[in-house]
Amino acid sequence: MGAGRRALYVARRNPLGVIGLVCVLSLFACGIFAGVIAPYDPYQIDGAHLREAPSAAHPFGTDRLGRDVLSRTVHGARISLLVGLVSVAIGTVAGSFFGILSGYLGKLVDSVIQRAVDVLLAFPAVVLLLAIITVIGDEDSAVRKFLANDTPVPTGSFLGVPVFLDIIVIAIGIGIAVAVATTRVIRGAVLSIKENVYIDAARAMGASDWRIMRRHVFPNVAALIVVLASVSLPAAILAEAAISFLGIGVPDPTPSWGADLTGQNRDDALRGIWWVVFFPGLALSLVVLGFNMVGDAFRDISDPRLRGGLGGGSGSGSSRGGL
Repeated sequence: MGAGRRALYVARRNPLGVIGLVCVLSLFACGIFAGVIAPYDPYQIDGAHLREAPSAAHPFGTDRLGRDVLSRTVHGARISLLVGLVSVAIGTVAGSFFGILSGYLGKLVDSVIQRAVDVLLAFPAVVLLLAIITVIGDEDSAVRKFLANDTPVPTGSFLGVPVFLDIIVIAIGIGIAVAVATTRVIRGAVLSIKENVYIDAARAMGASDWRIMRRHVFPNVAALIVVLASVSLPAAILAEAAISFLGIGVPDPTPSWGADLTGQNRDDALRGIWWVVFFPGLALSLVVLGFNMVGDAFRDISDPRLRGGLGGGSGSGSSRGGL
């Protein structure tokens, strides 16, 4: 089966995944080409067009300062994309590393790592995230000083984001929370893998623990890591929206879907000016739904127990289940 026919076959078997992929690609397009797609400057205050309802000139209306809601929604995709990718990259890499160490080495290493994970998981997710962001996001925190003084991370505008350092700090905080959950899942998979015969054979042939983890354990959890990353992306985007909604995330006036759902916009929505929160909320919902659909489709395709006989015509329909 050629690559084109195979892709068409997979798309026909996973129509919801195709819909999700469209939503995800739309997010990437908005994030990359925000300056071209947005009809107005998202920071431009226009006193002559305050709180205007959706119209031909402003398809999504304007907010309390006359800023175009469509432009702010499009530019908000850049923030969500940056936070999501950076936080998931940090979380999956760190979580996979500690999960493999914990599951394979066991004993004292496993106890130390898992007790630390237990302590962090004892907090509700939002409380844990708020605590992490508060600690590392403080102006005098060691993490912030290190990023500002000892790394090439710019403190001002970069990639069209005016507060790049603040966004990176938020992404690191979310990444720590992602790493906690990833560590526990990867450890469980490694505990099963290390009981296989080929692990014992490699150990009997004199392979070091590092070589076994790198050459035999990691390749067998790589697909699981990718699936975890795909389902963690929407959670990271929602986390950024949640902390921005609570007022400790992206600073005003930077466009952010979460920040645009709270504050004065929320008060305006309660008075009937619904468009200032409806469209950022709709964009957030569609993107999260899209990532979840893509994650489910990738899980079904990558797991032979779920995908059936892909390409063989003999498999049953894919089964939807939890990770």
